[in-house]
Amino acid sequence: MTSPYFQPPTYERSRVAEPAPDAAPLPVVVVGAGPVGMSVALGLAQRGIPVTVLEAADQVSFGSRAICISRHSLEVADRLGFGERLAALALEWQGGRSYHRDREVLHFTMPHEAGDVRAPMVNVSQSELEQMMVETLEKNPLITLHWGTPVVGVQQDADGARVTVDTVEGERTLRAQWVVAADGGRSAVRQQLGLRLEGTSYEGRYVIADIHWVCDLPAERLVWFDPPSNPGSTVIMHRQPNDIWRIDYQLAPGDDAEVETQEERIRERIAKHLTWLRHEQPWTLEWHGFYQARALALPDFVHGRVVFTGDAAHLVPIFGVRGLNSGMEDADTLVWTLAAVLHGDADPALLAAYSAERHDAWQQNVANAGKSTLVMTPGTDGYRATRDALLDLSEVRPEFSHLLDPRQSSATHARRSALTLADPDAATADIEAAGLVAGDPVPDRRVRTAPGKESSVHEVRGTGFGIYAFGPLDESALESVFQLRGDLAAALPHEDATVVMVGLGETEHSLVDTDGELAAAWGAAPGEVFVVRPDGLLLGRGRAGDLGGVPAHLRAGGTAKAQRAEAADPRVGLPPEQAAREQVWLAVSAALDSVAADDRPALLTRLALVLGDQVGPAALRDAVEAARAAR
Repeated sequence: MTSPYFQPPTYERSRVAEPAPDAAPLPVVVVGAGPVGMSVALGLAQRGIPVTVLEAADQVSFGSRAICISRHSLEVADRLGFGERLAALALEWQGGRSYHRDREVLHFTMPHEAGDVRAPMVNVSQSELEQMMVETLEKNPLITLHWGTPVVGVQQDADGARVTVDTVEGERTLRAQWVVAADGGRSAVRQQLGLRLEGTSYEGRYVIADIHWVCDLPAERLVWFDPPSNPGSTVIMHRQPNDIWRIDYQLAPGDDAEVETQEERIRERIAKHLTWLRHEQPWTLEWHGFYQARALALPDFVHGRVVFTGDAAHLVPIFGVRGLNSGMEDADTLVWTLAAVLHGDADPALLAAYSAERHDAWQQNVANAGKSTLVMTPGTDGYRATRDALLDLSEVRPEFSHLLDPRQSSATHARRSALTLADPDAATADIEAAGLVAGDPVPDRRVRTAPGKESSVHEVRGTGFGIYAFGPLDESALESVFQLRGDLAAALPHEDATVVMVGLGETEHSLVDTDGELAAAWGAAPGEVFVVRPDGLLLGRGRAGDLGGVPAHLRAGGTAKAQRAEAADPRVGLPPEQAAREQVWLAVSAALDSVAADDRPALLTRLALVLGDQVGPAALRDAVEAARAAR
């Protein structure tokens, strides 16, 4: 049986001409031709900027690696011109199941509404994604991609940077106005500048593997905690296109990673699990790797004329699939901000806003991925004890199962960004009632244009700014809307600005909202205007006459703002009862870790007595019965 596993082509090492001494510097050199680096190149070229891409390898990455592509990343792919091809190849999925040994303890479904343009998540190997991006780059005359050109030196001054690369003909030094470091977790650019990631490394270690296996299991996230096939381990499975399956399984603390990553041992572990599932169809091992969870980042993503993005700037734990997806968000924000600076349309402070905004997004991702990691690979005795207790409880008390939820990746917000036009002192209740909040990602949903054509919220604005005006508007307000567009186009002339009328008759860019569904979803009042950034985030909302300062605000790189407390951010947290349960889990875990191992049973006894005194004997008896039933 011939395997359909994707084998990427190899490329000859590129010949790089030595620049003439008096040659003008290149506008941008992107280091790294992974998904993030290529997204940056495509986005900048889309804005008329020539880009040189340097890739150390002679092919795209091999293996599935980051297989789960989020709805927001699919949206970015559409903006960059390869979305349709990606959607045609990828396999959609909407949820998953988790099992404790052989009993289901969680069945989750990601948010998905009838009007959504894209699935919540799709699976496709990173290798295939990168190859289609390479082929998209090759069609763009503004992008030059050099293969086999590892970076061996980076120096910079006030006017730009010099990047020295090892080429087939020896070392070459390229001068650039700006360098974008998108060269991954082991970034050579980061090393050349003497920078280090800061944060946390977790103890959990996973073997990851791709197999070709024809079976009828569904396309959903499948997880087994402590399965009889691999006692004490956690096993994760994902279906990919063409009957390729990704299998991740956890190594025990005492396992020798060198032994466990031998192909014979990997085949043995996988075979045991497939046999236990009673799916004994033949299969082949196609690729394997090794992974350890990390939550690390640079404190600042901009260093002189070098801008870091993707894994070169930050790492997040694999659980919840935030690595590639957060990198695509980085690129989506970086391209319009860097383009504005390169064209001389905005102050370099705009890049400082990018850095602060995307570092905050990393913190959002870590907050969720960190909790997922504490469930998937608890690194302390306290968290291991509570994780196991949650697995037992979820079998008989389903309300605890949400704590096992993988918290799948969703687009991060920019509510605390210096670019976002929002009132940091607004009351929580007012914000939660407002619908879309400034800084939120604007969901893309199917809409109908006034001429009767199908479109979507973001498609109708294109790749630039969108100014969405909800009717009715009087003559003065209408004039203010088009004045805003004119001022924005004058301030950032290399970025499109489109006025989209909602429910205001037939114009070139007008949306039908007869039932008021879009207005209700956004919380839009009649006459209100929403300004959406090129990366799909809501910059601000209000009356058109009150938004006149937006162009100058952007040119200046935003303004410093006091950070709003996280508690005041709508839709970030869980429902109150789930949030309380999560805090209890975290508090009990930390309490167990705060005492010696031989004192933990006594601590729990004391805790039970104190809590029993607070809730009363009847409630305590009910709690005891529930806990006993979970064993």
